[in-house]
Amino acid sequence: MPTFRSQDIPDLQDQVIIVTVGNVGLGYETIRQLSEHNPARVYLASRSQTKPEQTIVELKSVKAAAADFVRQESRLGILINNAGIMMTPEDVAEDGYEIYFGINVLGPALFTQLLLPTLRKTAKVNSQTRMVMLSSAAHARVPIDVYKFDELRTSASQPTALAARETEVKIIPVHPGIVATNLHHASPGTFLRTFLYAAIFLAATPIEKGALSQIFATVSPTVKHGQYYGPVGKAESGSKLSQNHDLQEELFRWIQGELSGHVETIS
Repeated sequence: MPTFRSQDIPDLQDQVIIVTVGNVGLGYETIRQLSEHNPARVYLASRSQTKPEQTIVELKSVKAAAADFVRQESRLGILINNAGIMMTPEDVAEDGYEIYFGINVLGPALFTQLLLPTLRKTAKVNSQTRMVMLSSAAHARVPIDVYKFDELRTSASQPTALAARETEVKIIPVHPGIVATNLHHASPGTFLRTFLYAAIFLAATPIEKGALSQIFATVSPTVKHGQYYGPVGKAESGSKLSQNHDLQEELFRWIQGELSGHVETIS
């Protein structure tokens, strides 16, 4: 397939875009490259103006961020759920959710559903309106009993299930491959940290090229609704677990139950 390059990004005139945590890593590079192509406005969604490098953690913060955006804008053409964590110490968010699940899954799910009405309204005049969800190729290495729901609220299937229900807005999950970001900086243990730094140095894609996977998913008119993409623009099937329809539905229904009371849920 043809190689996608930054110069292939089309004119983004009139596009209103949100990128979560866009001041570092892939988010920053995505904003930098998209901003060179004439978007109307690009919003960086983060925990606070003073700490833009921190992703939104608590559900109340997610709701506040979405409400703040809706007060300012009547349309949204592109939502990029870029923020995520990796190799950080075990922790529990203020809402009681395991920190990885809260930040990487539940937060983006709530943010997306709060903004879906605006996305759907925009889709009526812009058929390329979409939500891009950053994933990871590491999902293929999770244990078989990956979802122990009773442990998620204690001390890549979600976008697929949403895509099966959404008929107006494109839902595009994508993973960037191994990219030279700062996600590994908090890794525990001297050996693991040394190994990861060496692996990133030797094998990782430079950030300006690594961002092209999500930029392709963001701007390409050829992307298919619900298709999972890898670097760069390559359609992939994902792991066997991610293709398990029953597991997708189980996770989706559980998430909708947790979001009940925060946003109109999706059946």
